[in-house]
Amino acid sequence: MRMAKYILKRIILMFFVFFVITTICFVLIRILPRELPADKVMAASIQARWDALGYNEPLLVQYGIYWKNILTNWDFGTSWYISYRTPAWDLLTTRLVPTVLINLYSLAFSIPMGLLLGIYAAIKKNKWQDSVISTLIIVFVSIPSYVYAFLVQYFFYFKWGLLPLQMFSLADAGGSYFTGKMFWSMIAPILSLSFSEIASLCRFTRAELTETLTSDYMLLARTKGLTKGQATARHALKNAMVPILPMIISSFFAVLGGSMIIEQIFGVPGVGPLYLMSIRLFDYDIFMLDSIFYTFIGLAAGIVVDLSYGFIDPRIRMGER
Repeated sequence: MRMAKYILKRIILMFFVFFVITTICFVLIRILPRELPADKVMAASIQARWDALGYNEPLLVQYGIYWKNILTNWDFGTSWYISYRTPAWDLLTTRLVPTVLINLYSLAFSIPMGLLLGIYAAIKKNKWQDSVISTLIIVFVSIPSYVYAFLVQYFFYFKWGLLPLQMFSLADAGGSYFTGKMFWSMIAPILSLSFSEIASLCRFTRAELTETLTSDYMLLARTKGLTKGQATARHALKNAMVPILPMIISSFFAVLGGSMIIEQIFGVPGVGPLYLMSIRLFDYDIFMLDSIFYTFIGLAAGIVVDLSYGFIDPRIRMGER
């Protein structure tokens, strides 16, 4: 019962924060100056749509019309500058596939690598292997992902000629995002996104497992005759995963958000470049839909991660005093 109340409370707070953030975004984008294109037919079409949406009305009226269209018709508006007369929802969903794919591939590579390196560093604590891994972690965590992108482009494209400079278009890759040629062109952004994720997960895994390996129940397991490897696999890893798994879950949620800068550098036709383009071109409806998308994903991730602690370890009860 307390768990249900806690979940309900978190959902209510989530929607309150969601409403506040989207309201601020709506006001900020609508107070910016609007310009019509030089083409008279296009300008008349856009002006008619703006009049229908109450763009000349007070901001509060505009906001009410905007949410009424979403709740009654699932109408998030129309793109007039990025893709003329294309529904905003359709434009977002077509851009979502490459963003999710690149980030999923990155996680599929970085999560096992981060866990293995973190476990190895914890087992080799205070030895030269641990020192080397810990030093590399500090370096990789401190460097922004876009620096890795430029380094990957320099070495894998300019120096060695192993990877393309940017991601292939659908036409160049055979008309699908799931071809081998398309995956080959995705390797560069995948690597650029993976370095920071590997370092973060390795550092977190090492810290949690190091603490677990020095606990009393590990000493008891060793006195029962278990080897260090057996005690680590059966007891230490199981308990260390309680805080590590929610971190991995949050990484999977972050997949939908993607990486704006990496997508921009490698020419990925994803959600990130769409968001930046909507700001630059004052494409109001696209900007609002992207803002709603990013805000909802971030807030939902927080709730799921918090609740995952209770499901991973039944001893943890959210909402208890």
